[in-house]
Amino acid sequence: MNGRPRITTLFLLSGTLLFSLLFTTSSFASPISSKKAQLREVQAKLQAVYQKVDVAVEKYNQARSQLETVKKQIGENQRLLKVAEYNLEVANRQLTARAENMYRSRDVSVVDVLFAASSFDDLVTQLSLMERLGNSDVDTVKSIAAYRQDIRDRRVKLDADKKAAAKLVDEAAAQKAEVVALENRLESMTAGIKADIRRLQEQEAARARAAAQAAAAAANTGTGSGSGGGGGTVVDPGGSGHSAVVAIAQRYLGVPYVYGGASPSGFDCSGLAMYCYAQIGIGLAHGATAQQQASRPVPLNALQPGDLVFFGSASYSHHVGIYVGGGSMIHAPHTGAVVSYGSIGGAWIGGRF
Repeated sequence: MNGRPRITTLFLLSGTLLFSLLFTTSSFASPISSKKAQLREVQAKLQAVYQKVDVAVEKYNQARSQLETVKKQIGENQRLLKVAEYNLEVANRQLTARAENMYRSRDVSVVDVLFAASSFDDLVTQLSLMERLGNSDVDTVKSIAAYRQDIRDRRVKLDADKKAAAKLVDEAAAQKAEVVALENRLESMTAGIKADIRRLQEQEAARARAAAQAAAAAANTGTGSGSGGGGGTVVDPGGSGHSAVVAIAQRYLGVPYVYGGASPSGFDCSGLAMYCYAQIGIGLAHGATAQQQASRPVPLNALQPGDLVFFGSASYSHHVGIYVGGGSMIHAPHTGAVVSYGSIGGAWIGGRF
């Protein structure tokens, strides 16, 4: 007759331990949530930077292409510059030859031509020749000036093209380097945060496993105890949890959440519970409310590994997880997540089959 009070007392002590571990585990859930929020923020920034990198790289490529075009233009300018220099040299030689010829010969006046002409036709020919020679001198001078200015203009354009092309490439390269450096920093931050999350999750999992083992040991000790002093007020629902379900659920950590899923290719919350219980021969409905209504209620302070944990109310449960001990559970959280450990904080009742 005294065995039951002693067992109840042990459940009370075990419940106190579990609540203590619950608060401890919850304190570690916060850093994980914070890290995940930080990861989402950094990844959002990284996506924006990826677009900026694409733009910067495209601008750099365009600048390089334009530089190649400018180089071709410079090559053409250099060719034309050589032509202009050659023409200038020819014009200079012509002018020099004309000047030397005029220096060696005396000036011829119109009177000289008039008296030297043998006929009227000869006079007209001589006067026409003098006019052409004069125009030739003027044209030669004009050509020299034009070629000289052309050379100067082409040299100025050549220098401007070089400077513009160099500036354009330098600016594009600097922009690309800046954005790529930011991309590298954000990717490094992302890798670091992911490593922190894995470390925290591994720590949480280790604590959960240790708590589950401690809870199982306490339950076994309580079941094997004889008589003793009494009592607590926790209602014993009878039976025991199914710790084997915990080991089964652990096999599927990392499986993606799939709405309506109930197989290793994807689970929703009740689908995970249904599948894991089916492996030990217990059939459950696919639905958190149906599972809660079919189970025997278990107070949160009397949960054992393998019990189900329900979130919601007596009339409707919107989420279910598999209790592993230490205030933690394995569950399929939501779309975009995977099967993972989580806190039972917010649960309203447990269920046992």
